[in-house]
Amino acid sequence: MPGSLQRDLKQSKPFDSLEEEVFLNLQRTAETLIGGLAEALKPFDLTATQYNVLRILRGAGNDGIPCREVSERMVNRDPDVTRLLDRLEARGLVARTRLVSDRRVVMARIADAGQRVLVRADPAVSAFLQTAMSRIEPSRMRLLNEALEALRDA
Repeated sequence: MPGSLQRDLKQSKPFDSLEEEVFLNLQRTAETLIGGLAEALKPFDLTATQYNVLRILRGAGNDGIPCREVSERMVNRDPDVTRLLDRLEARGLVARTRLVSDRRVVMARIADAGQRVLVRADPAVSAFLQTAMSRIEPSRMRLLNEALEALRDA
């Protein structure tokens, strides 16, 4: 009897290997979760990437961080962080300034409006995550987390 991934993909033959099935299952699950997160963020006119950047900048504090470091801290790499920050700055959610001591370094920090958006968006994201993860008991979630970290560390 085929597994749910095999049925979802309308695949009649078994996967070539368990590794292939796990890899495809990770991709399919990530897509599902990312889609759900996008829906949770829609009322705040934010993408998941923009939300991630705002959270990074909130965590950086009042001084902010260099723009290149924003890119390094992102969950999903974005090749054009400058354009992403341009859009957030145009909306008044982010502020950027050049360092006086080194004009090549541009610092980014979250603006008050960005803080306010996060205060409203955070509960929606938390509720989405609670619902999405509710089918997995905490002990299995910890095991899953450890397994995913092992995969990334490999």
